[in-house]
Amino acid sequence: MSALTQMKCTACRKGEPTVTDAEIAELHPQVSEWQLIERDGIKRLERLFKFEDFAQALAFTNKVGELAEAEGHHPAILTEWGRVTVIWWTHKIKGLHRNDFIMAAKTDRVFSQS
Repeated sequence: MSALTQMKCTACRKGEPTVTDAEIAELHPQVSEWQLIERDGIKRLERLFKFEDFAQALAFTNKVGELAEAEGHHPAILTEWGRVTVIWWTHKIKGLHRNDFIMAAKTDRVFSQS
């Protein structure tokens, strides 16, 4: 697992800078299954997770929700039959922060344990 899974999210205040392209180049390989997307001018990390049925997808969604609450950082989650889409970005700074990469890595760990 990535070293990112050992890190904790830090409080992010409005006005803090988003990660630089150089930081993205360093961090993204640690969560390589996540797509870098831009929606409404905001960079985000997105990944689709596949499951056998809705019950497994819902159980994963709940585990990601528990993780988000524990870290104080919350994603957009779309739960469907047999699939869950998770999107991380930092609302306060309208872009990506190191926290988003930490949470992507931790989400991967939750998935690998389910």
